[in-house]
Amino acid sequence: MKILVQKFGGTSVSTQERRDMVADKIEKALKNGFFPVVVVSAIGRNGDPYATDTLIKLGNSIGVKSSPREMDLLISCGEIISCVMLANTIKKGKHDSKALTGGQAGIITDENFGDAEVINVDPQNIYDSIKKNVIPVIAGFQGKSEKGEITTLGRGGSDVTAAIIAEALNAEAIEIYTDVEGIMTADPSIVPNATVMDTIYYNEVFQMAEYGSKVIHPRAVEVAMRSSIPLIIKNTLTDSAGTLITNCDKNRKYRHDKNNKILTAIAQVSGRVRARIVFDGSAGEYENDKHLFSIIASEGISIDMINVNPDFKLFIIEDSNKEKLEKVLERHGYNYELKPDCSKVTIIGNKMRGIPGVMAKAISALASKNIEVLQTSDSHTTISCLIESSYTNEAVNALHQEFGLGNIG
Repeated sequence: MKILVQKFGGTSVSTQERRDMVADKIEKALKNGFFPVVVVSAIGRNGDPYATDTLIKLGNSIGVKSSPREMDLLISCGEIISCVMLANTIKKGKHDSKALTGGQAGIITDENFGDAEVINVDPQNIYDSIKKNVIPVIAGFQGKSEKGEITTLGRGGSDVTAAIIAEALNAEAIEIYTDVEGIMTADPSIVPNATVMDTIYYNEVFQMAEYGSKVIHPRAVEVAMRSSIPLIIKNTLTDSAGTLITNCDKNRKYRHDKNNKILTAIAQVSGRVRARIVFDGSAGEYENDKHLFSIIASEGISIDMINVNPDFKLFIIEDSNKEKLEKVLERHGYNYELKPDCSKVTIIGNKMRGIPGVMAKAISALASKNIEVLQTSDSHTTISCLIESSYTNEAVNALHQEFGLGNIG
């Protein structure tokens, strides 16, 4: 039997009309020869009665902050409500259905409440439902510890639930339903002619998530990639094909990569501060790379775009860590300069590996718009440029146009 895991986000199950549309997607999977195993997020978004953020506010409204354990107990209710409502919607049609919590679905985690790590999945309850021709609807974002405590998997954890369930069941594919047509070449609110990609590689989606695009939870992609299970991002409200995330395994009957462009997408993240530490003797014995980076790490400050020179060190941090970094540098006597209001704009492409001239083309595109590049970093599949945040939108559009991403098929 071919199993298809279908995950539906909060907006997909926010009203009865939309839950009826979800039931139609499940019915379509059955007609196409798959047995659907369904995962759902909490209903709606912040402000909706059962949304996760709404429940968090409720839990903290008394004036005493809930413990992580009790908060997990509370916010797990959002997904449980969703799966009961959807299971009942499915029963309204031709098929029987059964709602399962994450724990009942066999997801066992550690006790790191709020961001639990999955230890094991025992899918026996799910298989029992399948054997009885009962469609399981599983509450995403949650599991239970070995001691039976309810835990949650961190924000976006329903994607992770879908992936680990698919891995445990050796599913044919994972469909992630949301309110967008698929993965786009850039943020459409910035680039009006951004297009939906037909196919993208697992590692490119990792890069997009790392460099600012909130497409799908990276842990979900990691699980799907190690299991070679295709992920498909689709829109609940339309019948569009969506975007296939894969390694293009020729043994599977799915769409394959038709894009011959070097780049895949542009991502951006703002709220960055550039730090420049000058080694001029001001910090005395502390003026060495090992000590500098050790004290920064000891403060829990994550750094990026690191450029190490004998006379100075460059890196960027999140704006939220600016005050913390200032204090530690002052305490040790470093001569430093911080430049706030920066953005990191990144071009991403699996096919740029070994292709000369990509960096030059990117810099030229930004220079043509009089955008100063403050710093760069690169890997085999990415090139990042640090710029002033006020130029972010213009930079993303310039790069999108320069590399011809507006007409990807």
